[in-house]
Amino acid sequence: MTSYARTLTTARAFAAEGRLEEWIHTYLCSDGHNEPFSDGLKLDKRFYIGPLNMPLSLFTRCCGPEETMQWQVHPEEFEKHVSSLEAAVQAHADLPPLIVQFTESGFTLNDGNHRFEAFRRAGVNTYAVIIWGTAEADKERFLREYRQYL
Repeated sequence: MTSYARTLTTARAFAAEGRLEEWIHTYLCSDGHNEPFSDGLKLDKRFYIGPLNMPLSLFTRCCGPEETMQWQVHPEEFEKHVSSLEAAVQAHADLPPLIVQFTESGFTLNDGNHRFEAFRRAGVNTYAVIIWGTAEADKERFLREYRQYL
């Protein structure tokens, strides 16, 4: 049985063992520093698919220094964090997958906004994501419309 680590490699191993949800909550409550998101996910039954390599062009950030962001953060802190992650991307670090919600209205990048921006700046076009949702219809639609990424 695989031990937890904050890496894509470990997330894939947990998924192969049928333990993807365990990896997600362990990550969010430790290295991911996003316990409120973990708590919210636990409020309902969810489906989880992945990690899947998908084009980053399908997603947009919801966290950043811009006034239009749902979760606005200080510009200097954002830049500092993204810069350090960009260096890790360029060094081919084994970074965790992004966590993305899929609903009838599309994708929401819930966790990994700083990594997403670092990938974008480093010229990375695809990366691993974990897709999650609540409605069975959303799962079926995702599997139908994005089957090529499975």
